[in-house]
Amino acid sequence: MPSNGTPHLDRGLGLLQATSLNLSNMVGIGPFITIPGFIAAMNGPHALIAWVAAAVLVICDGLVWSELGAALPGSGGTYHFLRETFGRTNSWWGRLMPFLFIWQFLVSGTLELASGYIGAAPYVLYMFPVFQSQNTSGGLPLGVKCMAAGCAIAVTLALCRRTRVVGWVSVVLVAGTLLTVLTVIVSGLMHFDYRLLTWPADVFGPKATRSPLAGLGGAMTIAIYDYLGYYNVCHLGEEVRDPGRTIPRAVLISVVLIAVLYLTMNTAIIAVVPWQEAMKSQTIAADFMERLFGRPVAVTFTALILWSVVACVFAMTLGYSRIPFAAARNGDFFPVFGQLDARGHYPTWSLLALGGLTAVFCFLPLQVVIDAAVTVRILIQFVAQIAALDWLRRKRPDVALPFRMKLYPLPSLIALCGWFFVFGSSNLKTRVAALAVVLSGVIVFAVWQALSRRHSGAGLAK
Repeated sequence: MPSNGTPHLDRGLGLLQATSLNLSNMVGIGPFITIPGFIAAMNGPHALIAWVAAAVLVICDGLVWSELGAALPGSGGTYHFLRETFGRTNSWWGRLMPFLFIWQFLVSGTLELASGYIGAAPYVLYMFPVFQSQNTSGGLPLGVKCMAAGCAIAVTLALCRRTRVVGWVSVVLVAGTLLTVLTVIVSGLMHFDYRLLTWPADVFGPKATRSPLAGLGGAMTIAIYDYLGYYNVCHLGEEVRDPGRTIPRAVLISVVLIAVLYLTMNTAIIAVVPWQEAMKSQTIAADFMERLFGRPVAVTFTALILWSVVACVFAMTLGYSRIPFAAARNGDFFPVFGQLDARGHYPTWSLLALGGLTAVFCFLPLQVVIDAAVTVRILIQFVAQIAALDWLRRKRPDVALPFRMKLYPLPSLIALCGWFFVFGSSNLKTRVAALAVVLSGVIVFAVWQALSRRHSGAGLAK
């Protein structure tokens, strides 16, 4: 603690904890709920192409995160990067970009968090079918939605602890997560039926009725959703020990490890459950285990899936809570979000606000949440920080670069093209919603700036 006694964030995260937080964030419920969707997007097991394409995009983008995170370690991730590059120009545009990121993050970040709780609900119903039997609407029962919202609040309250303690909790949680994934992989490989991976003749054969890559963009959106979180440690840069080395290593290790695990796991599942059945399942991992070992084992395994969900939302909420905190501390957001608990040194109001918004979004349909969580952030997060890295290299020679990506700018260009492809492939309503979030943010920022100038002028007059 500083000599003046002011609460501060602790540097309590080493490479093990940082990588664990990333892995917890990346696995979560994603691969256990999205396999049906990405198979349906391309109508066959050749949808695995989308996993590979998404992995290439994420690895290239991970290099962008690694270089920025090592050069500009601080709380807030993309917000911090945009502020330290464009914000240093003191122009209207430079002030707008960090604000827009926070504005869209309040939507995309909490939607992503809510997707974990929503996606876990069908598995809860699988374990306790009595709840499903009482549901006559065809969707999730209201009671289950309320339970999901309650869990969002509970996880938020559990994070009101010192970072050092939370970091070690993440290591324990990710151990259970990796056990869950490895259980699926080993079980699938033991009962692997390569004949189920045969691609339909009407996709690549002479009788093909549509392009074999039709639906690639939609499938990549789902795959990218599953990869999200490879950058989580960048939100906690101020709490990482030796960030110039730890952040790039944590990002790249988690990306490569999860890319291999995902591809292997998804292949193992659809080599046991025919893809025609898999793409109609709401609880594909439980159905997979029940087919192999019976319902009692599947129910036990479902508990491990729910463990993975807790690990995911735990890591995400921790990292995401630092974004509004960093913005408020720098005067770019409401001051209350910059307050730290005097004893635990965690951002109290930022955590509680994220938990509350996440709880509200738990009442939305899952597919809407997934599509919006990915698409809304593309322009003001992924694309914007690629531009920020270029700006940093050209305009800020005073900033040391402890990590430099190889073959620059090729990885950045691949990531940029990939993000534009995914955005253009999303459905029209989602693109309109994403652009509406940006436009509304510009309007709110302009009004806020005008009111701030008027308030400052009135203060000077007095």
